[in-house]
Amino acid sequence: MLLTPRTRWPLNVPVDQKQPPQTGPADVVVTFIGHASFLLQIGGIKLLIDPVYSERASPLSFVGPRRVRAPGVRFDDLPPISCVLLSHNHYDHCDLRTLRALDRRFHMPIVTPVGNRRLLRSAGIQHVEELDWWENAQTAPIPITLTPAQHFSARHPFDRNRALWAGFLIEASGRRILFAGDTGYGAHFREIAARLDPIDFALIPIGAYQPRWFMKDVHMNPAEAVQAHLDLAARESLAMHFGTFQLTPEGIDDPPRELAKALHERGVSAERFRTVAVGESVWLGRDQTR
Repeated sequence: MLLTPRTRWPLNVPVDQKQPPQTGPADVVVTFIGHASFLLQIGGIKLLIDPVYSERASPLSFVGPRRVRAPGVRFDDLPPISCVLLSHNHYDHCDLRTLRALDRRFHMPIVTPVGNRRLLRSAGIQHVEELDWWENAQTAPIPITLTPAQHFSARHPFDRNRALWAGFLIEASGRRILFAGDTGYGAHFREIAARLDPIDFALIPIGAYQPRWFMKDVHMNPAEAVQAHLDLAARESLAMHFGTFQLTPEGIDDPPRELAKALHERGVSAERFRTVAVGESVWLGRDQTR
C-alpha cells in the first residue's frame, strides 16, 4: 500500500459553508457536512452521523490525512443535536475531539455498535448506547436499527476488531434512510433490503477504494456502490466517503467520475444516485437541493 503511487490532491478546495436550512415539522432534510458526516433534520429532531470536525483523520494533530475541504456546516452553526450515530471507531468517522465538544454543548446520546462505549467513556462521554446488528436503539428520539457492514475496526495496531462496525436504518416521518457506513460490497445489502424495505434514501460510500487488492474487502468502488444501490432497491441514493481526506491513492475527482460511468453502464439514472457538494442539503420528498 505504501509503495503504490498516489495521485496528488489539491491542498485546499473552497467550500461554500452554509447555515442549516430552516425546516418545518413535516420536513426531512439531509445535509452533507463532508466525507461521511451528515446532519439529518427530521421535523424538530436533529441527528448527526459520524461527525468529524478535526483537521486530520489521525490520532496526531501534525501527521495523517488532512482535510482538503472544510466542513459544509460550521460547528458553531449546528442546531441543537438530539442524537449522534457513530458507525465505527476509525479516525475518519470517530473524532473524539468533535464528540467531546458535542457532548459538552448538547449532552445528547451517542448510539454506536458494541465495543465502542469504552473508547467514548475514556474521552469523558457517558451517555452511550451500544447495539449489535439488527438491534433497535432505545435512547434515540426516532426508530433506529443497526445494520450490517463489511469492514473492520482499529484505533491502533493492537485493538483490531475488538469493536463492531455498522450502518444505520433511520425511520424518519414515514421514510426510511439507510446510512450504509464504511463497507465493502457483500450480500448484506440484499439482506438489509429483505428485512427493512423499502429503502427510500441511501447514503452509500464511493471512495477510498484503491488499490483493489488491498481495499476490496473493506471499501466499495463506484461500480460496486451502484450494485449496492440496486441490491437495496433504494428509491434514491447519495454518494459519500470521498473528496475530503485522501485515504488511498486515487485522485480526488476519480470517485464521482467513476460513479457517473458505472451508472451509465448499468442504465441507472444519475438522479437516482447522485453526488452533492459539501454543504448542500437534500429535501426528501421534494425536488429540491440547496
